[in-house]
Amino acid sequence: MPRDTLTREQIVHAAVELLDAEGMEGLNMRALGKRLGAAATAVYWHVGSKDDLIALAGDHVWNEIALPDLQRCSPDDWRPAATDMADGLHAMLTRHPWLVQAFGSLLMAGPGKARHDDHNLALYEAAGFTGARADQAAAAVFTFVLGNAVGTAAAASLTRKLDREGDNAAQSMREGMAKAREVASSFPRLRARLETAAADYGAAPDDTFAFGLRAVLAGLESQRDAADSFESA
Repeated sequence: MPRDTLTREQIVHAAVELLDAEGMEGLNMRALGKRLGAAATAVYWHVGSKDDLIALAGDHVWNEIALPDLQRCSPDDWRPAATDMADGLHAMLTRHPWLVQAFGSLLMAGPGKARHDDHNLALYEAAGFTGARADQAAAAVFTFVLGNAVGTAAAASLTRKLDREGDNAAQSMREGMAKAREVASSFPRLRARLETAAADYGAAPDDTFAFGLRAVLAGLESQRDAADSFESA
């Protein structure tokens, strides 16, 4: 496909698909050009560099997160909206685990993320968090969600590594897990869980994310109420 028939939107969509399938380590302009039926130079002409492309793809997927209606959000009833936004963010990061990796190497500051962040701050302001407390509440929930997405990103990266390296990597994985089980067997609580799903690589009990999110939001509400009581005293 000649460069004058390509659009940036087509390139970004194709980049997201390639990143989902191959991760950041699998993204290069030649592979992307092949997916688009275009020369790598045509892709460069539209997006500039690989880092620019990842930033564009990363910002694009932020638009997948639905923004709750804040007209129904109040200091007495805000947790459902906060839960919806956190769930939406977690689901997006789970669909696109490469984005977690991108946070560590690129500045994510496009309009898609700004749209999400501004609405998120508005939500916590509507919930009764004022000034810096709204920023703290939003940041606390964001870092909790991001931390929960790290396991998914790590598992996806490991799966791709095993697929690329074949039997040698798979054997290394088996040996590593056997060593981990040997170490865990020396500790009573870990030993008791060796025959459960909790012993799998990167595993967590069912509903761990929902459980933790409820705890975080309840804690934030408690902090808000305590601060309000102190200020009104």
